[in-house]
Amino acid sequence: MNLTKNIWSYTKSMIYPATAKIVVLLVIFNTSFFLSGCGIYSFSGTNLSPDLKTFTVLNFTMGTAGGPANLPQKLTEQLKEYFQKNTSLTILPSGGDLILEGSITGYDVTPAATTANDQAGLNRLNVTVQVRFTNGKDETKNFDQSFTYYADFPQDQTLNQNEARLLPTIQENLIQQIFNKSAADW
Repeated sequence: MNLTKNIWSYTKSMIYPATAKIVVLLVIFNTSFFLSGCGIYSFSGTNLSPDLKTFTVLNFTMGTAGGPANLPQKLTEQLKEYFQKNTSLTILPSGGDLILEGSITGYDVTPAATTANDQAGLNRLNVTVQVRFTNGKDETKNFDQSFTYYADFPQDQTLNQNEARLLPTIQENLIQQIFNKSAADW
């Protein structure tokens, strides 16, 4: 009886480490398989098909009065940079699998909060961009949509005093909205 007990104990000590290694390897393999899925998921949050290889951002235009003359160029360049940083797509000057083009259609200052005297407590700079997105591989993903973002500034200050401080935040948020709609499909 004691001999059987010793053999079983020896066999258990040999089986369990080998089984544990196999289980660990299976867990690692399955985790990596599920994370890679069909090749569509990425850690940057994009939801792009693996057959998409290139993108093009056509020069944005200024379709409204007001605003800095270089705002369309800045938006165009920032979109290109954002796509390059957050996707594996290659940029092309024209004819990409994905094409983004657009126009700044709104650049307005409006009252954001009123005081007890019905005067503006804050002013709000609103920037609106109309974007046309074309997915050359899947037309159901195409859109033509308006994106707006704003930032507030004190009513006792002028837009000229605040524009350089407000625009980077507005542009960053517009780029994020456009990227989320086109590449992340949110």
